[in-house]
Amino acid sequence: MSTYQGVDDRLFTQSSLREEYLEYCFLADLSRVMWQRRQPMEILRTNTDQGGYDLVLEVGRWMRHVQLKSSHRSSSTSQQKINTNLADKQGACVVWIRFDQLDLSFENFLWFGDTDPRRGLPDLGERIGKHTKTTKTTGEKGLRKSIRVLRKGEFTSLASIADVAENMFPKALLGT
Repeated sequence: MSTYQGVDDRLFTQSSLREEYLEYCFLADLSRVMWQRRQPMEILRTNTDQGGYDLVLEVGRWMRHVQLKSSHRSSSTSQQKINTNLADKQGACVVWIRFDQLDLSFENFLWFGDTDPRRGLPDLGERIGKHTKTTKTTGEKGLRKSIRVLRKGEFTSLASIADVAENMFPKALLGT
């Protein structure tokens, strides 16, 4: 295994593959929980990130537009960039997956959203995201007006995928 400063270099050299695998694992685990709850779940995946979400999940008449974020256990990531278009979607939420860098197993989850899928996303605040590269003319990072930055403390910690399922589709709301 090749590493960079003690971190498996696949985390950044194969980041797109890692993100896909994490999404597959997330959907498999969430689907298993919904199966156990006897609540069939429809899954729709987007091909673009224009709307600010990766997945649309539907259980009964309740729908969630889900933005997935991730960081490995030893990552120092303390914030996430969220597309403001997500706030236009009913039932929108952000699930931040914290995972083990060696086997991609889930450590825990961070949740940003309302537990009632009838409601929209809580306020994203005023912290505007910046481009990762500097401009040639000013030497500064330009603002990304459709991106807001949320700090880790603005998320709610969830211990398990069952907790994520309950936040997304509360049993009380579904009548089970």
